[in-house]
Amino acid sequence: MRVTEDKKAVVRRKHQLSLRNREALQMEGVVNVESFDNQEVVVETDAGMLFVRGEDLHIKELNLETGALGLTGFVHGLEYAGDSVAKKGKGLLGRLFR
Repeated sequence: MRVTEDKKAVVRRKHQLSLRNREALQMEGVVNVESFDNQEVVVETDAGMLFVRGEDLHIKELNLETGALGLTGFVHGLEYAGDSVAKKGKGLLGRLFR
C-alpha cells in the first residue's frame, strides 16, 4: 500500500459481518456491490459473493476504500456463493503447490 503526501493510508480489513436483531447489518471486507434493490443485495467480498435477502433493504453506508458496508431492513437470509477473492488470486502455481 502506497501513501502519498495528500492521502492517508487506507487499511482494508478481512471479511466479517455483524447482524443485530435481523435489522442492521455491518460488513467489512467488501470489494464491490454487484446489485441491490429492496429485497436483495449482492455483494462481492473477500470471502466470495454474498447474497443478502430480506424486506425493505437499504444501503446506509458504503466505503469501498475501507471495504465497509452498512445495511438496514429485515434480513431473511445470507448466502455465500463461489470462492473467495484470495483463492481466486492464487493462479496455477498456487494451486499446484498447495
